[in-house]
Amino acid sequence: MNRICVFCGSNPGNDPAYRAAAVSLGETLASRGIGLVYGGASVGLMAVVADTVLARGGEVVGVIPQMLVDKEIAHHGLSELHVVESMHARKSRMADLSDGFVALPGGVGTLEELFEIWTWAQLGNHAKPVGLLDVAGFYDLLGRFLDHVVAQGFMREAHRGMLLRAEEPGALLDAFAAWTPPVVHKWVERSQT
Repeated sequence: MNRICVFCGSNPGNDPAYRAAAVSLGETLASRGIGLVYGGASVGLMAVVADTVLARGGEVVGVIPQMLVDKEIAHHGLSELHVVESMHARKSRMADLSDGFVALPGGVGTLEELFEIWTWAQLGNHAKPVGLLDVAGFYDLLGRFLDHVVAQGFMREAHRGMLLRAEEPGALLDAFAAWTPPVVHKWVERSQT
């Protein structure tokens, strides 16, 4: 893997463990020679992971829409900063530049990015690993909800299994290296009525 895309909060969150995890992920990426692709901002956990990779001599590629540049939150100290016209273009460019996707804790934007890229994998638009860095149980309730979605027949177990999870960055990246996409159709069988 040459580059990993990280989705995470533009806020730091309330638990210091979130910042510590962003630092740990940045250190792990840099030590393994893996570049970071992220949303290009200079705030929140986004800045923490980017600044950590940069401080350790790693490559950081930011992708940010012009509207956020206009709000003066772009990080101008990156290896590369791609300014795009929209949030949709941002996600597409980030996906094109990345070999895998990690979600740290974050809000609605983080979840939206995670679910869209995971959906693209389900549909066969890419064959790249997607995973949660589950810091201090942040994603526990989401995991239970996703298990409920499977139990209710709205997702196949194989597709649920496509979303990897680990509590430590090294373990998640190791799971990425070993991951192979399932060979299963997206659609759940139609019930006979």
